[in-house]
Amino acid sequence: MEKQTLPNSTLILVFGILSIITCCCYGVLGLIFGIIAIVMAKKATTLYTTSPELYSGYQNVKIGKILAIIGIILSAIYLLVNIYFYATIGMEGIQEMQEEMLREYGM
Repeated sequence: MEKQTLPNSTLILVFGILSIITCCCYGVLGLIFGIIAIVMAKKATTLYTTSPELYSGYQNVKIGKILAIIGIILSAIYLLVNIYFYATIGMEGIQEMQEEMLREYGM
C-alpha cells in the first residue's frame, strides 16, 4: 500500500512561515497564523502517531510547528512592545517620533 501525505502538511509549513513573516504586522497576524498552524499540527501529529506506516510528510508538520512557535514568540514580543509604547507615550508621541526621524533623515 502506498503512503499518503498527511492532510494539510504543506499548509502547516506555509502557515508557520507566514507567522514569522507577518510578526511585524503589529503582532496580530503572526499570532493568528501561528496558532492556526499549531492547532493543525496537533491534529496531523495525532493522525500520524495512530498509524505512521500509512502517512508521509511528517517532516513538514514538524518544521511548520517549530516555525509557528517561533512566529508566535516573535509576534507576542512585538505586540507587547507596541502595547507598551502606546501606553507610555501614546499616539501623539509616536507621531512626533516619526516626524523627527523624517526630518533627521531629510525625507
